[in-house]
Amino acid sequence: MAENADHVETPRLMLTIPEAARRLSIGRSFIYRLIVAGELETVQLGRLRRVPFDCLVEYVERLRREQNPDAER
Repeated sequence: MAENADHVETPRLMLTIPEAARRLSIGRSFIYRLIVAGELETVQLGRLRRVPFDCLVEYVERLRREQNPDAER
């Protein structure tokens, strides 16, 4: 599948659990563990559970801060 080099995809605001797992390059079961542990925020839309894109970014930034407390940003 060829992509246009000029095309930059804007991330969707809300992701399904499998989409969020793919973005983080982790498995579905691991992302569910993060959600249950309160490590990754989700929202409920009726019967659907979604992960806001900015919550993925916040999670990764938090991991980086925890693992590199002396690094300046």
